[in-house]
Amino acid sequence: MHRRQLAAQTQSDCLNFRIGSRQLAYARRVKHDRFGWWVEEAGSPDLLGSLDGNLSCDVAIVGGGYLGLWTAWQIKQLEPNATVVVLEAERCGFGPSGRNGGFVNCYWAKVPWLAAEFGSQAALALGRAAADSVAAIGSWCDDNSVDAWYRAAPHVEIATSAAQAGDWAEATAGCADLGLADQYYELSREQLAEVVKSPVFGAGAAMIPAATVQPARLCFGLREAVLGSGVRIFEQSRVNDFAEGEGAVVLRTAGGSVRARNAVYAINSAMAGFRKTRNSVSIGSSHIVLTEPVPDILEAIGWTGHQGLSDCRTMLHYFRTTEDHRIAFGWGGGRMGTSLWDRSVTEVDRQAVRLAAEALRRFFPALEGREITHAWGGPIDVSSTRLPQFRQIGQISTGFGFTGNGVGPSYLGGQILARMALDRRDEFTNLLLVEQRAKHFPPEPLQFVGGSAIRAAMVRSDRANDVGETPGWLTSAVASIPNRLGMHLPR
Repeated sequence: MHRRQLAAQTQSDCLNFRIGSRQLAYARRVKHDRFGWWVEEAGSPDLLGSLDGNLSCDVAIVGGGYLGLWTAWQIKQLEPNATVVVLEAERCGFGPSGRNGGFVNCYWAKVPWLAAEFGSQAALALGRAAADSVAAIGSWCDDNSVDAWYRAAPHVEIATSAAQAGDWAEATAGCADLGLADQYYELSREQLAEVVKSPVFGAGAAMIPAATVQPARLCFGLREAVLGSGVRIFEQSRVNDFAEGEGAVVLRTAGGSVRARNAVYAINSAMAGFRKTRNSVSIGSSHIVLTEPVPDILEAIGWTGHQGLSDCRTMLHYFRTTEDHRIAFGWGGGRMGTSLWDRSVTEVDRQAVRLAAEALRRFFPALEGREITHAWGGPIDVSSTRLPQFRQIGQISTGFGFTGNGVGPSYLGGQILARMALDRRDEFTNLLLVEQRAKHFPPEPLQFVGGSAIRAAMVRSDRANDVGETPGWLTSAVASIPNRLGMHLPR
């Protein structure tokens, strides 16, 4: 992998975060862009050529992020002689797959309510498949010599206010009833303090298996492995339209076309622009701030085990450490997006970054005086079930709705979509994620207007709970609308 300065467009902002009554001025400029530090640290691989001319193949995949690349990899594992083409609109790893938090998690916390709705056998099958994916990514990195900083450690949920206390209790009890007491379990305040110390942390819960990765390193390594398997990848090759018929799908770009027996769309939030899926996915955004290296602080608070952490807010905070001892701290409460106009507001959001930095300092007061060096963010594809959905639409297979938890499940998604694209049916295509029934979001622009109002109410409710206040009745009523409609949002 070649290390070179990114030629992609970036934007640097000098951000001043007001925390309490004190103004924090930084000696260096905070680099705030849509790509983030992960891509910068990993080093940008050479740009692949764009599609020029007309091709034919067995399977064409639209999207060069985790889901598209894992699908390509799995197809070649199942049928080595299959011809596969990947069309990426920009550059592989420069979208959500390269700028997420790098949490590799599974679904044990969701298995109890899935068991209540679909039966324990189906729920456990999904839980085990998702758990297997966490370990499989680590094994894949070892087998393919990809240094993606894969570090296996429990994921820990934390109560950071009285309102969050015991948020996990029903799910941990449900897991115990299903024989999963050692997979998702409560931690007392004292046990949590052995993992990480903070004046605002209460008790919590831990889930295994889990891990953290450097997401851009993983995506760039996957890209190279997929190329090595014989898959053809074309970057800067946006698909403008497609046509189905006569046993084939034809995908057209500005430079040519690909004719395939079957096609896979793995484009996350962009599925909101498709007629048959636009009401199945909503667009939110999430944003991360990154500190300078702070090894002394990590040692002082005892956070040295690579654990991924998150709180139990509705619009949660998620945070982890890096190999060079930084803290990456994210917040899932950014602006709503829409397929109707420019979504760049979901990528560079100063207000969301300011609020994330404020929470970071509240959780870890010892960071006072230390620099925040980078900030970034982007859209996330939100499903009404908070689980991804995989569907067959004509000759096109698609997956979307990872809702901010896509690193581990995208591996499983690749296993599912590979089989759908090859017209195979087995235990993976029988999982609950495939052709699932799900509530629809309202059409645009009502989705954006209503979603923005609900999001604002959730943010107000969280902030009131943070300071021990009770949210107003109107705020509570608006924030609870998704749950009253049977949607498991947003966490």
